[in-house]
Amino acid sequence: MPLSYLEHALIQSTDIEATKDWYVNVLGMKVGPHPDFKVPVYWLFIGDKDVLHIAEGGAKVSEARLKYAGQESQATYGSGVVDHLAFRASGLLDMIAHLQKHRVEFKERQVDNQGLYQLFLHDPNGVKIELNYPSAEAKGRRATVMASDLTAAPN
Repeated sequence: MPLSYLEHALIQSTDIEATKDWYVNVLGMKVGPHPDFKVPVYWLFIGDKDVLHIAEGGAKVSEARLKYAGQESQATYGSGVVDHLAFRASGLLDMIAHLQKHRVEFKERQVDNQGLYQLFLHDPNGVKIELNYPSAEAKGRRATVMASDLTAAPN
């Protein structure tokens, strides 16, 4: 059940192109590959590690975005645009039992082409937490929402 490291933060933006360009041009991050979530998204890398994800935000996000990861804030400026913190972890089934024991609600998601099984939950302040496990740890468990089952957002 241990956490390994802070994996990434997700920033919501109404202009993901301008946000991406700022982090690339000002801070020197590089755009890299990402799963097909059927929503506009950029994953920005430092070296070979994705550390910042940028997704659509504000009041008019797509149904696919809401269905997969939800949205805690419609803020378009300030700290409210940080949607979640993601941690890499191990011990999926132990964590599920632990969360159930403590009556912490969570949602299960899976990204097949990344080999990830994810749990989404909230801290006492309403901050969304994403826990990422190797999908092999799911041992036949099926997430309620699979990224591969989502419908692409219209352009």
